[in-house]
Amino acid sequence: MDGTRSAARGNAPGTQGERIAAPRPRVFVVSGPTAVGKGTVCTRLKTLHPEVFLSVSVTTRPPRPGEDEGISYWFITGDEFDQLVADDGLLEWAVVHGAHRYGTPRRPVEEAVAAGRTVILEIDLQGARQVRTTYPQATHIFLAPPNWEELVHRLRGRGTETPEQQERRLRTAVRELEARSEFDEVIVNGELDETVHELVELMRL
Repeated sequence: MDGTRSAARGNAPGTQGERIAAPRPRVFVVSGPTAVGKGTVCTRLKTLHPEVFLSVSVTTRPPRPGEDEGISYWFITGDEFDQLVADDGLLEWAVVHGAHRYGTPRRPVEEAVAAGRTVILEIDLQGARQVRTTYPQATHIFLAPPNWEELVHRLRGRGTETPEQQERRLRTAVRELEARSEFDEVIVNGELDETVHELVELMRL
């Protein structure tokens, strides 16, 4: 579904020669393979445009060094996660890398949209596919690495996983890269500032 950007940005012709501005998308899903830099890109965009609502996911995994509660994630127990699922309190959720569960709380997103704010969901591929059903009007953006070698370098350079975990994530990344054709837009994350600039233009901020 690449190549839809010009249509999304354009103005639809109205009656009697008038042009009516296309509705502004409110919810953007940013996804891509592990270690592609989704968090870094979205955090930088949020710094430049604090009016944007960046959804904070819940997860059952423990915090990594430098992660803050309510900013990086909401860290919750398995029982608390089960309750959110039972209450239909998540727009999407998934088991990531065969280990921990992640999900997007529904209420904060719906409240931000109702307030007229632009919303970003930074989620994995499984979650993005669910949002196509739970929130079909969202625009889906795939963040891709410049090449495979750079993706491997970024993952191993983080130093947050064991070698076994890194290999498992890389196997998952192979499948994730094959899904880019499912997305409305593809942005290659080479240089951070250029990537953020392209994302800002796409979102019409």
